[in-house]
Amino acid sequence: MATDPSLVSEVSDPFLVSIVVFVLAMFIGFEVITKVPSTLHTPLMSGSNAISGITIVGALLCTFNDSFVHLGVVFGFFAVIFATINVVGGYTVTNRMLELFKKK
Repeated sequence: MATDPSLVSEVSDPFLVSIVVFVLAMFIGFEVITKVPSTLHTPLMSGSNAISGITIVGALLCTFNDSFVHLGVVFGFFAVIFATINVVGGYTVTNRMLELFKKK
């Protein structure tokens, strides 16, 4: 079975693959978050701070990738900012939650 070379080059376009992965991640993330009960939200959020740290690494790689040129720098910059806010905010909320359980 032969494949059309033009189809292969369209599918392997890094920007198109990145957009498809981003859209799929949005849908999967929305479905996962809506299924979590509110009593588990804060403990799970504290565990997901490590994932946001990985997001920062991915955003830095996207920022310095040659195939995206200026668009990657802009998206990567905003991704680093938002992921950093998420990590700091998550650890702040987790610390505040853990202080509720300390004896005075």
